[in-house]
Amino acid sequence: MIMAVGIRVGGIIDELGAPSFLHSFFSTISHRLEPSGWGTRFPILMNHVYQGQLTGADAGAAVVELRQARDELRNFTPSQVVWDIENLSARPPWGDNIADTITDLSNYFITSTGRDLIDTLLEALEEAEKTGQNAVIE
Repeated sequence: MIMAVGIRVGGIIDELGAPSFLHSFFSTISHRLEPSGWGTRFPILMNHVYQGQLTGADAGAAVVELRQARDELRNFTPSQVVWDIENLSARPPWGDNIADTITDLSNYFITSTGRDLIDTLLEALEEAEKTGQNAVIE
């Protein structure tokens, strides 16, 4: 049984999905949008959020980076998803069997609860920014 990970801000936890799914999201951002390597364009997102701990003080910067990444991911087709940056030949377990509503990589990632992953992360990060609380991936 694969355990799901979530993002917690204060007492609220939003379920995201399997660890491999979340790793795929960040792998896709790094491989497609950071030609100079992991965290070079999106340091807060890739080096703090991905690592599982973001301070409330850094949440605003993470929101800006995530919005920028979402805008740029619109330029890539679903077939350009990166499942694992350490193994670029790896493919998602569902292959190319995706919903017709997925049109590009900005809307490719859907949480295990059926929500858009980027929207879910933005909601949590905006709450962390507003309240000054940490955002924790657990």
